[in-house]
Amino acid sequence: MESAEKEEISVEDEAVDKSIFKDCSKIAFYRRQKQLLSKKSTYQALLDSVTIGKDSARFQIINEPAKVPLLAEVCGIEGNIFRLKINEEIPLKPRYEVPDVLTSKLTTVRLTSCPGDTGSLVLASGKGDLKCHIMANPFKVDLVSEEEVVMSINSLGQLYFEQLQIPPKQRTTKKNEEDASTDTTQENQEELGLWEEKFENFVDVKVNGPASIGLDFSLHGFEHLYGIPQHAESHQLKNTSDGDAYRLYNLDVYGYKIHDKMGIYGSVPYLLAHKLGRTLGIFWLNASETLVEIKTEPAVKYTLTQMGPVAAKQKVGSRTDVHWMSESGIIDVFLLTGPTPSDVFKQYSYLTGTQAMPPLFSLGYHQCRWNYEDEQDVKAVDAGFDEHNIPYDVMWLDIEHTEGKRYFTWDKKRFPNPKRMQDLLRSKKRKLVVISDPHIKIDPNYSVYAKAKEQGFFVRNHEGGDFEGVCWPGLSSYLDFTNPKVREWYSSLFTFSVYQEFYHDQD
Repeated sequence: MESAEKEEISVEDEAVDKSIFKDCSKIAFYRRQKQLLSKKSTYQALLDSVTIGKDSARFQIINEPAKVPLLAEVCGIEGNIFRLKINEEIPLKPRYEVPDVLTSKLTTVRLTSCPGDTGSLVLASGKGDLKCHIMANPFKVDLVSEEEVVMSINSLGQLYFEQLQIPPKQRTTKKNEEDASTDTTQENQEELGLWEEKFENFVDVKVNGPASIGLDFSLHGFEHLYGIPQHAESHQLKNTSDGDAYRLYNLDVYGYKIHDKMGIYGSVPYLLAHKLGRTLGIFWLNASETLVEIKTEPAVKYTLTQMGPVAAKQKVGSRTDVHWMSESGIIDVFLLTGPTPSDVFKQYSYLTGTQAMPPLFSLGYHQCRWNYEDEQDVKAVDAGFDEHNIPYDVMWLDIEHTEGKRYFTWDKKRFPNPKRMQDLLRSKKRKLVVISDPHIKIDPNYSVYAKAKEQGFFVRNHEGGDFEGVCWPGLSSYLDFTNPKVREWYSSLFTFSVYQEFYHDQD
C-alpha cells in the first residue's frame, strides 16, 4: 500500500505543478468578495424608480455604505427566458460588455406589472405563467413558475459590485482627497489587490481600481447540476464548500490533474440544474476570470413539535446555491426556465446559435500527435495505416512544422515540399490539418507579426503598448480576437494562396 501511494503521488506530481497556477486563496477579487460579504452589506431596490417600457423594466438598486445607485434591468425574452442586467448607473467609463456571443437582436416579450405585496414588484411574461417577484428590502428576485418558486436571486445577499474609481494620484478635489484618506492602508491594498495584483513575477495593474462583480442563485428542489466546462471533473458538479471553487480561466495545461476544479483549455459560463419534472439553465454572460461556488443542501426530515401532530414530520426540499464571481464587466445573466431539458437546450441555442454542420471528412478517424518530425515521418505513418488496413481521413501536424514557431510557415529543412506531401495524402482521399496558435512571435521580419502590429491588432497593456508574453515561440504578442476586424484578417490567413505567400516569404 505504501509503495502504491508513493507511485500515485509521483504520477500526480508529473501531471501538473499547481504552484505555478492560482488557486482561490491567490485570487484577489475572490478574497475581497469573501471578506467584504461577511460584513453583510445589503442592497435594496428603489421600487419608486421603476419604469416599464416595451422591452424591459428598470429600477435602481442601492446599498447604504456606497450610496451610489446601480441600474437593474429585467427583460422577458421569447421562449421563456428572463434576462437580468445590473450595471453602474453612471460609470466612470463604459464597463466591458461581451459582444458577438448573442446570435442577433433578441425578440423581447413585454413585461406586465401584476398586483403584489407591499414592498414588492411582480412582473409577468407572456401568458403570465412565469413571473419575477422583486422584493425591495433586502433586494431579492424570485422566479416563479405556476405559483412555485423555482429560483431565487440574491436570497443569500451576495450581490457584489465594485465601482470604477479615479486613481488616488489623480484625485484633486477636496472631496476626493477625503475619499482617498478613508482608503484602506497600503498593506491592505496590496493584500486585497485593489490597484495592483502580483503573482510571481507578473504585476496586473488596475487603472481604475477593483471592478469585480458577484451574485448568488438559489435553486429550489435541485441537487443535480451540470455544465460550466472545461474541467477534468465528474459530469455532475460537486460541492465546493470544502475546497476551491470552479475556475473559468483558460489555461494550456497539457498534463492536467483529474478530479480537479482548476481551469483548463476553455470556459463556458453555462450551468444546468435538473430535478424530476423541471430543468433550468443559467447563462452568465461574462468573459473575465470567473469563479463558481456550489453548495447543495439535500432534502431532510425534521420534527416541529410546536406545530402539532399534523406538521410533526415535514420533508424540506433540497436546495442548491450557486455563487458566481467575475473579475470585471457587468452582471448580465440569462435565466433559462425550461421546463424540459430539450427546452433549455433550445433556449440556450436561441441565445448563442447552433453548432455548424461538420464537413463530412471530419467525422472519420483523425491521426494526431505531438509531433511528426518531418515529411518522411508523415509518409511512414501514412504508409503504416495502409499496411495494416486501418482507415483514416485526416493527418494533423502540430506547431513543430513551422519555421521557428512562426505560424503559417513551413520549416524548409524538415518540410521542404509540403505541396507534394499534401498531394500524396489527397491521392488517397485524405486531408492534412496544421495547427496554428493565436500568439504571434515578435519578429519584425515575420510578415504576420509585422502586418498585425501595423494594423494595431494586438492586445494592449495598461500603458497602451502591445502586451508581450512568453509562449512556445518565445516573446510573443497576442491577437485581440474581441475585435471583428482581427477575426476577419486572421481567418483570411488560412486561404491556401496566402499560406503559400507566407511560405515563399521565408525563402
